[in-house]
Amino acid sequence: MDKKEKKLLAAQIEEKFADVFEGVSDYIFRHPELGGDEYESSNYLAELMRSYAFDVSIPYGNEKTAFRAEKKNGSGPVVALLAEYDALPGYGDNGAAAHACGHNWIAAVTAGTAITIGSMVENLQGTIVLMGTPAEETYGAKIKMIEEGCFDDVDIVLQAHLEERTDIMAPALAMDSLKFKFSGKAAHAAQFPHDGINALDAVHLTFDGINAMRQQVTPDIRIHGIITDGGQAVNIIPERAECAFYVRGKKRANVDAVTQRVINCARGAELMTGAKLEITRPDPSFDDIITIPVLGKLAENNMKENGFSQVYREWDPAPGSTDIGNVSYHVPTLYAEIALDDGLLFKVHDREALKYANSETAYRKMHQMIRSFAGMAIDIFDDSDIVETAKKQLEEQK
Repeated sequence: MDKKEKKLLAAQIEEKFADVFEGVSDYIFRHPELGGDEYESSNYLAELMRSYAFDVSIPYGNEKTAFRAEKKNGSGPVVALLAEYDALPGYGDNGAAAHACGHNWIAAVTAGTAITIGSMVENLQGTIVLMGTPAEETYGAKIKMIEEGCFDDVDIVLQAHLEERTDIMAPALAMDSLKFKFSGKAAHAAQFPHDGINALDAVHLTFDGINAMRQQVTPDIRIHGIITDGGQAVNIIPERAECAFYVRGKKRANVDAVTQRVINCARGAELMTGAKLEITRPDPSFDDIITIPVLGKLAENNMKENGFSQVYREWDPAPGSTDIGNVSYHVPTLYAEIALDDGLLFKVHDREALKYANSETAYRKMHQMIRSFAGMAIDIFDDSDIVETAKKQLEEQK
C-alpha cells in the first residue's frame, strides 16, 4: 500500500468513526473538571482507547489524571498526540467550571487521530500514542511529566487548539512567575512612624524599578504584576506586603535574563527600605514553543489536502503561554492554532467560546484536523528522515 492509499484509508476510517469523535468532544464538554481533578474525563478517554485495543496506562507517572494509550507495529517512530481536558473555573452556571478554552475539542482531535492511525497500524511501522496531559490551565502537568521521563521515548509530538486564526506553527511566550514578600516592622503611623520599617514602600519601589526598566527591554517582553497584600490598617506602618509578577517573552533565554533583573529590582527595594525580602516562584516556568520547519511543511501540505485554504506562519498579537512549550524543548513538536469557519471568531477564555467549542462548526474543523494529523503521522512513519531532520532542527534552535 503506497502513501496515497494509506491516506485514503485513514480518511475512510475517520469518516466511519466521525460520530464517535464528535461524541468525545461532547462528553468532555458536558463534564468539565478543573486541572488535576479530571478523573471522569481521563477515565472516559482511557476506556475509549482500551475499546480500540490500545495498551493503556492510567495513571501515568505521578499525575493521577494523566494516562498513556499506545498501539505499536514494528520499530518505527513514536508519534504522540497530546490530549488536554481540564476546564476553566467560573465560566459555568453559578461559577462552575466550563470549557471556555476548547480543551474538549483538543481531546477529540487527538483521540480521533490516535484511533484513526491505530485502526490501520498494521499498514505502518511505528507507535501511535495518545497521552493525556492534565492541568494545562493551572500548574502545567506536562512539565512534571517531562521531568519524570514520560516523553523520553517520543520522537514527534502533535497538538492543535482552537483559536481566532489558523497558524500551523503557532508560537507561545516563555513565562516566569515571581512572588515577593517583604517583612518590615509595624509602628503607629502617626505617633512613631520612625520606629517602623514599611514593607509596602518596598513593594512600591519594586514596581518603580520595574517600570523604569521597561524602556530597556525588547518589545516582546511583557511584565505584569499586582499587589497581593498591602497592609492591615491605614494608621499602621505595614509590617508585611506582597506582590506577584509574570515575566513573558518570545525566547526562554531572554526571559531568564529579564527575570533576574526583576528580582534585582526587589532586592534593591529591600536594601532601600530595610524590609526583609522572600522570593518564591508560585507557578511553573513555561517555555516558548520551538517551531520545527520540517513539521510545519508537513502540516501545511496535509491541511491543504484536507480543505484548509489558509495556513499562517506568524502571529501579530502577542500569544499566551502553555506547557507544550516545555515539551517543544524536549521533543520536536507541531502545535497548530485552528480557526473556525462561518465567520465565527473563537477567542480563548471568552464566554462566547462556550457557544462554539462543541458546535457543528467546531466538529467540521475537528474532522479536517484529524485527517490532517493522520496524514502527518503517515508521512512520518513512511519516512524516518523526517524524525532525524526534526531533531536536528530542534537542536539548532535551542
